Amino acid sequence: MSRCSTRLASRFALAALLLAVQCAWAGSVPERIRALAGESAHASRAAASPYDERAWLERFYGARGYAPAWTGAAAPQAAQALELLRKADEHGLAAQDYDPHALALRMPAHGASGADDAADQDAALTLALLRYLADLHAGRIRSDFVTARTVDPVPLLQHALADQALAAAVDAAEPPLALYRRLKTTLVEYRKLASLPMAPLPAVPSGRAIEAGAAYAGARALAERLALLGDLAPEQAGTQSGTYSTALAQAVKRFQDRHGLDADGRLGRQTLATLNVPMAARVRQIELSLERLRWLPDLSAGPFIAVNLPSFRLWAFKAADAPPELATRVIVGKAVRTQTPLFIGSLRYIEFNPYWNVPPSILRAEIVPALLRDPHYLVKNDMEVVGPGTQTVDSATLAALRAGTLRVRQRPGPLNALGGIKFGLPNAMNIYLHSTPARALFARSRRDFSHGCIRVEDTPALANFVLGGQTDWTSEAVAAAMAPGPNRTVQLKAPMPVVIFYTTAIIDLDGRPLFPEDVYRLDGALERSLAARADRQAW
Repeated sequence: MSRCSTRLASRFALAALLLAVQCAWAGSVPERIRALAGESAHASRAAASPYDERAWLERFYGARGYAPAWTGAAAPQAAQALELLRKADEHGLAAQDYDPHALALRMPAHGASGADDAADQDAALTLALLRYLADLHAGRIRSDFVTARTVDPVPLLQHALADQALAAAVDAAEPPLALYRRLKTTLVEYRKLASLPMAPLPAVPSGRAIEAGAAYAGARALAERLALLGDLAPEQAGTQSGTYSTALAQAVKRFQDRHGLDADGRLGRQTLATLNVPMAARVRQIELSLERLRWLPDLSAGPFIAVNLPSFRLWAFKAADAPPELATRVIVGKAVRTQTPLFIGSLRYIEFNPYWNVPPSILRAEIVPALLRDPHYLVKNDMEVVGPGTQTVDSATLAALRAGTLRVRQRPGPLNALGGIKFGLPNAMNIYLHSTPARALFARSRRDFSHGCIRVEDTPALANFVLGGQTDWTSEAVAAAMAPGPNRTVQLKAPMPVVIFYTTAIIDLDGRPLFPEDVYRLDGALERSLAARADRQAW
């Protein structure tokens, strides 16, 4: 008998046995399910969980008079439910978190002998599915965002059972993001790559980066690797010998660009180290990125702005399932001390020719020491003291600045740190988007240089996107407002969501997988949180 027919026969046998036991236990199973639901409702909430599941069983079974959900006419759906749990890995989740194997063994087909067993098995399968739907919808751990998503899988499962559409419920639970779907496809491709043997590429002979035309013993292996990864045409892979050819250098340049390296086409230690990262590690990056995308709010209504910190990129979307209207480079907070926080904000206004109100932390750490070295620092940088008192920088002024009774701001103009425009999204962390006079930094491959706010390269395009729906704000009007002139604030007619997120695997507009560096070292923290969750569940 084939594997497929054996599997089908097993499913039908399980369904038949579940149907047979229902009649014998119809009277006492509901009482046991009611007791289980009550115990769950009064249990202590798991502190680290992103959702409160205690009332799920009561709400699910209470609506059906505590009748079992997976026997009788619904028995075939029990087999389908177990199969869906087995396929959790396809979504970047861990199937063992829902233990479909143990659930199958607990079914009556494997020796259940009483009403308590039948009720326990029914409730266990229900709870596993509810958790699976919740994990798909909003993630397995509390997110890094200030506001958590609301999770309620009970109605979804109830309707799915009634409509005999469990697979559709799984689809509905997933984030409605085009990026999420593309990453799932990439996950399949990289798992295939991870199954292939790949020996480490040899080091370059001198230990220094080599350029096109230099000898390299690993040229053939490098070509094969780049072809597998999509950076070199397959027909070119077999033509490479012992030379680092121009074709290889161009392919390496494409690889470097996808991995956040300086795309110079030179083969050096850092590029080789990145080429030698195991494909299993890339698979895990994709799985972690899918987890982080589940934390994002429902953005299907659009429009919205998204910034991925490791990519140093900003995108502006009219809808979640549409290509971006704008893609531009950004500069984010320094990895060492001033990391840009992850949060979901609301863009409410644009300020043209803004003042820069120096934050207290920068005032104390940078401005005051600069004034101690040079009393004319404020004048040289077009800054002014704000507050009662004199503009003279003396010991009293310095003490007031340290104490916060006086503050400093920078006037609009060519020296202003915010450039010609600020995008205001009020928040307690004082994070916003803005332009900058320091344009050269956008050419760097790694761009974590700010104190936490996000510097945007193409601010005219972003301003046009944000103001596109407002009367009289043509591209000419935006350009005129950004020209040197008076300070002006424009309130938006409707707030626009701004999502500052973090993922080290992402798909670009051309369908290429990108693996930027984990600049804030957050992947390791997420790994530890997921491992701790798995340990709690196992316990």
